[in-house]
Amino acid sequence: METQKRATIYFHPDIHRALRLRAAATDRSISDMVNEVVKAALAEDAEDLAAFDERKNEKNLSFETFVKGLKRRGRL
Repeated sequence: METQKRATIYFHPDIHRALRLRAAATDRSISDMVNEVVKAALAEDAEDLAAFDERKNEKNLSFETFVKGLKRRGRL
């Protein structure tokens, strides 16, 4: 296992209390819970970046042009 790094995070008192209660109820540490959520957020960011990369060559279309096209085709 890699050496873990330490960071200081300041939570709003209500959030900290909720974390403490959840940690006790699930027999987990606050650190484990925060790590899990951060990993999930980073994984979601990676998926978003991959989607952006897949679409980078698509033609840009302004909102105004799109709406005009909808009107022209009788959709609005």
